[in-house]
Amino acid sequence: MPLPYVLLSAAVSLDGYLDDAGPERLLLSGPEDFDRVDEVRASVDAILVGAGTIRADNPRLLVNSPERRAARVAAGKPEFPLKVAVSGSGEMDPAALFWHTGGDKVVCTTEEGAGRARALGIAADVVAFGAELDWREVLEYLHDERGVRRLMVEGGGTVHTQLMQRQLADELQLVLAPLIVGDPEAPRLFGPGTYPGGRMRLVETRRIGDVVLTRYRPTAPGAGGEVSAADRHWLGLACELAAQCPPSRTAFSVGAVVVAADGTELARGYSREGGDPVVHAEEAALAKTDPADPRLATATVYSSLEPCARRASRPAPCARLILDAGVRRVVTAWREPDTFVPGADGSGVLAAQGAAVVVLPEFEERAKAPNRHLTD
Repeated sequence: MPLPYVLLSAAVSLDGYLDDAGPERLLLSGPEDFDRVDEVRASVDAILVGAGTIRADNPRLLVNSPERRAARVAAGKPEFPLKVAVSGSGEMDPAALFWHTGGDKVVCTTEEGAGRARALGIAADVVAFGAELDWREVLEYLHDERGVRRLMVEGGGTVHTQLMQRQLADELQLVLAPLIVGDPEAPRLFGPGTYPGGRMRLVETRRIGDVVLTRYRPTAPGAGGEVSAADRHWLGLACELAAQCPPSRTAFSVGAVVVAADGTELARGYSREGGDPVVHAEEAALAKTDPADPRLATATVYSSLEPCARRASRPAPCARLILDAGVRRVVTAWREPDTFVPGADGSGVLAAQGAAVVVLPEFEERAKAPNRHLTD
């Protein structure tokens, strides 16, 4: 199911703490960065925090700039983003500022927590998700039922940790403050546990006063049928590559990327690359890899169109090439229509040989865009 773009936002000390252990909140950034955060808030559909952050900080989580609020209204959006609180227990202070400022609010909780939140008189829509909270279900609900396409997560550390560990965070916006806390009792940004492997991709650094903003995006693919945030990035790149294809009346324009399990890009390609009129995207990408590379066995192939199961131009279709390369995971945006090959089923060929095939239909229109002349 489609999910919102999830942006984790935090400020930390040089030694990775979100706060100290004192009764007052430690201000890690200054006015310039607060204004940047306000700008980001104005750009999203919803802002989410855990119940612990509401208890500890009593935040309002508003767009403070009147000009930015007016711009939202002029664009047909609510004056304030939806505010989302997540609580397993439903144990929250009904007098907290979070509930009495801004626009619409929703509490995502368990069946037991929902009863408690309603009994407390929490001024918000209360939505129960069963005996335990499942983050993917929460994000699907926000996307499908509340229209959230961009979600800003402002804490706390437990929420950030869980979303990162479950590979559901699309971006981390981290502000590094010139302070050292050094207190083992103070809250940290990320807790212990298992995280996706590999290095994240640095997309921006910016000095803001005496702090530094760094923006990172994850790169590690999901495993099997589980979809990671990085899967969406890589498939988006495959769709961009499809747009680079020389146009054709007799073949689809497709892009493909081969990515190792740690998020390292191994190769990329697109249809008719290098002047070859019949080369397919997956074929072009795999030709650039070393067949003896052990990383292929745990790699993912991202293809804007389902890999072909039959073709007339070459002996081996792309599904076969992927299997012969040892790859056992494919992520695609669009199942191959009957335009050129009736009954094409590359996914079936792959699945029959034990490969996991993941289809992300939210990318279908992007994959179709360079092929409109063939399908309309």
